[in-house]
Amino acid sequence: MTDVTELQQWIVKGSNAMESNNTITSKKSGLSGLPTMRGVEHIGLTVPDLDKATEFFVQVLGCEVVYTMGPFIYEENWFELKPEFLSQTTRTIRALSCRNGAHIELFEFATPDQQKQMPRNIDYGGHHVAFYVDDMDAAIAYLKDKGVKLFGEKKYGRGPEAGKDSTFIHFSAPWGLIFELVSYPDGRVYEQEKPTMWRPS
Repeated sequence: MTDVTELQQWIVKGSNAMESNNTITSKKSGLSGLPTMRGVEHIGLTVPDLDKATEFFVQVLGCEVVYTMGPFIYEENWFELKPEFLSQTTRTIRALSCRNGAHIELFEFATPDQQKQMPRNIDYGGHHVAFYVDDMDAAIAYLKDKGVKLFGEKKYGRGPEAGKDSTFIHFSAPWGLIFELVSYPDGRVYEQEKPTMWRPS
């Protein structure tokens, strides 16, 4: 259950922040922030084995391969790599569509000074990718049947993420990338004060 006092404090803080943002925005002719931004277009993920990662995204998660590029040798040092390794650094890119929302770009790099350990969720650079599902129980049963590693059992949203049947669970790809499933068919509490951030189409 959501703590009422905690929820009230969150709503007050959120309202104050929204009022402050509105004040800043009202001083300009349009939205504040990055000019003309429309939203998240894709998420790039570097994986140890492109084909094995593709197999997981396609055969387990149900994404679809759209195109593949490379392998290419780095000719321009876009990301401030060590110059002495540029001629030995290759990258291959594969774009996948995962239904509604931003698409996924998978990268496989080969370079002599590559760091090969995955960051933990608590480390700088730690991250996870979340997918929305309509039926959480069916999705969890499916992942279990596929032998996917789950972190605990289904959990219920708290605070601003609370709501009727608002649930989530985390799981892992074979190479260690963390994923999350979320579901909130009746919305979340924060939507009483702010616009909905995302809805399935």
